[in-house]
Amino acid sequence: MAMGGGRQKIASMVPHLVKTLRKQPPSPTTTNHTLPSLRRTFSLYDQINLIDTVPDDQLRFQGYSDTGFTINGTKYEGSLLIVENKIMTWAPKKFSDITPQSLSIFQVVRPVPEILILGCGRNIFPVDPELRRFIRSTGMKLEAVDSRNASSTYNILNEEGRHVAAALLPYGVES
Repeated sequence: MAMGGGRQKIASMVPHLVKTLRKQPPSPTTTNHTLPSLRRTFSLYDQINLIDTVPDDQLRFQGYSDTGFTINGTKYEGSLLIVENKIMTWAPKKFSDITPQSLSIFQVVRPVPEILILGCGRNIFPVDPELRRFIRSTGMKLEAVDSRNASSTYNILNEEGRHVAAALLPYGVES
């Protein structure tokens, strides 16, 4: 099966792109980290699909550091709570500060998000059974991961149009 001129040109560029990316090793001393673009996908037909813009009303994590996050071009320091595409500062400074009280907003928010992504900081910690019961009682599912993966997961689910919330500690938090 012959590919069209555009597809053939794109397919021929992929090996060069991969080679170029391999020549650029990541810098381990950098404290600001950029999240990969989620706007690029590869189909089964070696076709590259690009979506150029993020809707104005949609939040997108673009990076993270040990002390905060970059969202839609703005740097935020400290812990964040994101509900209905709104960014709020969040009181917990360490994982043990995350309690049903710190997430009590979910008792009044309507509609209730289908999933809460909990960014635990640098590491993943076991979630207290009381906190799990509280989150379940609101009707949400819980995904507890490190804050870097929480940011990326939020981006993916939000771009899919899912009703998602995020509660994130900065990546530098280790306990």
